[in-house]
Amino acid sequence: MQLTLEFGGGLELLCDSVKIHNVNVEPQAEGKKLTMKHLLSWVRTNLIKERPEMFMKGDTVRPGVLVLVNDCDWELSGQLETVLEEKDAVVFISTLHGG
Repeated sequence: MQLTLEFGGGLELLCDSVKIHNVNVEPQAEGKKLTMKHLLSWVRTNLIKERPEMFMKGDTVRPGVLVLVNDCDWELSGQLETVLEEKDAVVFISTLHGG
């Protein structure tokens, strides 16, 4: 399944400073739908190059990371259970900035 992933607010530094990734991610099992929970695991394994603890805590994103699916806050669509479709755009933005 083709997806566009975008990292901002400093999270792009965890992915070799690449902000936008066009990726192909398959569901965990044949006939199953791709969920955000599986996508986050895939991102941690395949895109995050350093300090994965800055992006995830347990099986979800850290507090302070805003997640948008097609410009809609994932909290409105089911968070980890959000089902993704072909060509969806998922944006991860850190709202926490060091000083």
